[in-house]
Amino acid sequence: MLATQTDLQFFANQIRYYTLKELKAIGFGHYGGSLSIVEVLAVLYGKHIHVEPDDAKNPDRDYFVLSKGHGGPALYATLFLKKFFSEETLYTLNQNGTTLPSHPDRNLTPGVEMTTGSLGQGISAATGIAFGNKLDGRTNYTYAIVGDGELNEGQCWEAFQFAAHHQLENLIVFIDDNKKQLDGLTIDIMNPFDFVEKMKAFGFAAELVDGANLEEIDAAVERAKKRTGKPTAIVLDTIKGQGVPYLEKKADNHHIRPTEVDMSAINSTLEELEKVLEGGQNQ
Repeated sequence: MLATQTDLQFFANQIRYYTLKELKAIGFGHYGGSLSIVEVLAVLYGKHIHVEPDDAKNPDRDYFVLSKGHGGPALYATLFLKKFFSEETLYTLNQNGTTLPSHPDRNLTPGVEMTTGSLGQGISAATGIAFGNKLDGRTNYTYAIVGDGELNEGQCWEAFQFAAHHQLENLIVFIDDNKKQLDGLTIDIMNPFDFVEKMKAFGFAAELVDGANLEEIDAAVERAKKRTGKPTAIVLDTIKGQGVPYLEKKADNHHIRPTEVDMSAINSTLEELEKVLEGGQNQ
């Protein structure tokens, strides 16, 4: 596992770089919601999730469920970097015959624990996984990422209530609060109000962190792992398209078919990341 914040930052840069490269290869896709979870994926897979490709079915492994399945490209980039499959496979995203469909599929993709994309269902499954592991007396953790727009779905809140009732301290939920969903701003479509206060009202321990700050995310996970008697919700204050300034400012950045102007900005970011990564490798 990665030892320092510098290591985690390098890993985050790698995830963002390869997420952009795989989306560029297919020519379209879910840019916004993939980029907003890069930092949390770097912290989880760089430090906290204990699962390896050659031991991926160990019953004591940590589990990860990407409930907001449209963030799949970022997860695929992460799993490639963790050596679950090849770079060649990464660039088959969403193509005929691929093992990397638009939304994760546990029957197709190595390292994917739960098929997701029908929003709301992933967090229900993650809660069930955590409950089963607790019944079996295991000490592993289940981590899940849900989207802020996804929380329009009622079954998410049923799952949260179940998790709190059963005191699933082995469940750590991240809410990607990037303030946008498919059709616009979350505050306009269905005002979420204060996620931290809502999760506390549902029986969770909850806190807000900067979703672009690796150190804050890491510290929040460390606090969650020391907690007993309650599941934890970590609300990530993020920006849709995070880490690519042009895309951060683009209004319709949920799913993009890049124009020439879009592609020019994306290529500029790729070039910048490539220089950063080359510099990091030479240190």
